Amino acid sequence: MRIATYLHEGRRHCGIVEGSVVRALPDGTSPLEAVGARPVGAPVPLSEVRLLPPLQPPTVRDFVTFEEHVEGVRRSVDGAAGVPEQWYAAPTFYFTNPYAVYGAHDDIPMPPGSSVLDFELEVAAVIGREGRDLSPEQAREHIVGYTILNDWSARDLQSAEMRVGLGPCKGKDTATTLGPYLVTADELEKYRDGDGFLRLALTAEINGEVVGKDLLSNMSWTFEEMVAYASRGTAVRPGDVLGSGTCGNGGCLAELWGVRGRQDPAPLRLGDTVTLTVEGIGSVSNTVVAGPDPVPVPVARRRLRERP
Repeated sequence: MRIATYLHEGRRHCGIVEGSVVRALPDGTSPLEAVGARPVGAPVPLSEVRLLPPLQPPTVRDFVTFEEHVEGVRRSVDGAAGVPEQWYAAPTFYFTNPYAVYGAHDDIPMPPGSSVLDFELEVAAVIGREGRDLSPEQAREHIVGYTILNDWSARDLQSAEMRVGLGPCKGKDTATTLGPYLVTADELEKYRDGDGFLRLALTAEINGEVVGKDLLSNMSWTFEEMVAYASRGTAVRPGDVLGSGTCGNGGCLAELWGVRGRQDPAPLRLGDTVTLTVEGIGSVSNTVVAGPDPVPVPVARRRLRERP
């Protein structure tokens, strides 16, 4: 089942995609309630609707599970070679902004103060029911489906702020694309290999030119293992989104910059269109547009450190 959230004739709907049309579910049906629900609306061509993010997630965890990506981006962003030994110990992640989610064909504003914008090609798992301290085997039953995730990254902001040692903040804060649909987990079972990975072809294009191709099965942890780790000592809840992390072999520009030792291809410019395609899920295609100017904030004040 492919579940879409969309606007049609000024109204927001949740519906089931059937080929090139979508049929609305009963009013008030959420994407997570759509599994097993029956459409009530007449077929509407997808060409006549605006696809919204398939869901509004309460949290977005973004993992980093592709070794090739880590190696290339570390060289580009941090100027360091190789992969940190600690990376191999566990599927690490950071929390990104659930309030900055865009749909499959929405324009993406340039982050304020940035001139080095990058895309990141990922697949995300969506949690369907709550769980805590799950094993990987249990976690499979908690994944309702999958969607494409583009983790837009302001590399100049990211490189500067990560020197503080806390990880990215404004470098990752202004846009995440989800879409085009929420594809239920059963639809992708036919792609699962003998090690439990989903063997899906991934392609990234800029203005119609392919810049990256990889397989999702090159992840070093399965989604079930990622969910188990995320639920350790806490809860994962319905609607939570867990990104795979960026694939290798051109899954983002920064990796290519690290490998090639120069910014080739160039950072994304206004008017560039990034199209990400994942086998079994679909495509998202977003165009970069002008964003707001940064609101000025003063630099740190060097205090005298008075004591009470």
